[in-house]
Amino acid sequence: MSEPKHTPLHALHLELDAKMVPFAGYDMPVQYPLGVLKEHLHTRAKAGLFDVSHMGQVRVTNSSYEAAALALEALIPVNIAGLGLNRQRYGFFTNDAGGIEDDLMLANRGDHVFVVVNAACKDADIARLKAKLEPGCTVTEITDRALLALQGPAAEGVLAAMDPRAADMMFMDVFTLTLDGAECWVSRSGYTGEDGYEISVPTASAEKLARALLAHPDVAPIGLGARDSLRLEAGLCLYGHDIDPATSPSEAGLNWAIQTIRRAGGERAGGFPGAARILRELANGAARKRVGLQPAGRAPMREGIVLFASEQAETSIGTITSGGFGPSVGHPVAMGYIASGYAQAGTVIYGELRGKRLPLSVTTLPFTPAMFKRK
Repeated sequence: MSEPKHTPLHALHLELDAKMVPFAGYDMPVQYPLGVLKEHLHTRAKAGLFDVSHMGQVRVTNSSYEAAALALEALIPVNIAGLGLNRQRYGFFTNDAGGIEDDLMLANRGDHVFVVVNAACKDADIARLKAKLEPGCTVTEITDRALLALQGPAAEGVLAAMDPRAADMMFMDVFTLTLDGAECWVSRSGYTGEDGYEISVPTASAEKLARALLAHPDVAPIGLGARDSLRLEAGLCLYGHDIDPATSPSEAGLNWAIQTIRRAGGERAGGFPGAARILRELANGAARKRVGLQPAGRAPMREGIVLFASEQAETSIGTITSGGFGPSVGHPVAMGYIASGYAQAGTVIYGELRGKRLPLSVTTLPFTPAMFKRK
């Protein structure tokens, strides 16, 4: 196996005594001395700084933003062309079977579409973009910038102290801000359910900016462990676990991400991979659904646990795809897929844990309310 890659903050993680683990081809911090539980709670109460530089940053250009956006719409079932200037939107690549190849963020940056993709899918995503869009579009991987995420209720105050314009941003705005002397592309977004920002910073300035942010008394470094528990409480999918090439947007509960203009009867309906299945499920529903699950006891139920309608049932109705303890809610939480007939909130089903059938209740998502700044 090849040696893991390092992000521009690798030396800082070691200096901060992080526990490092291999993740998506990179050596990444899973936790710091504070520990996963306290890192999670600190992010909910104040602000956490995450290194997400392993993710892919890509620029797609054409003769105009609209031309680049329309080209991308042949791969992504989202209204990209209608995205306002300096606004961002969630989307996903789909395949011919209607499954999800990766989820991503898209931003209108005036003369190009800025795309952020998951680390594990980065190489495949860039290859897909180049194969499908070039030479009409130019697809450029941005390799000279790091990516940080500052998440939590104190994030606005911390960032606004460096550039007051940060306070003017609403959820999914994308501004160019000057942070500790560096020109940064900043979106008001993140993957914790908290208010916060994702910051694309020149590699040469990344460690200096990270140190400046961590110097604030409200900011602590946060690893992958707490990032996972935060996104799980927020009901957010992790690619490769809760969504994958066999899972459709409707099954995943992501219909909200497909705007009317791309649906049946819309001005730009279809035209993306898997449209037949995706449009059919948008209209008629899917045979299975992603749901929140709350185990009845104190024992977490984790990925891979098989679900049943009763203690005696022989046939499975689904599987847990993410699970663990929710520090903010004080009890185990999980997500998974079950047959649609059992997906109503309050339904009691059973998970097989170490040879025993234990009850879980189907719940609505998220487990903790989203704190995004919308107005």
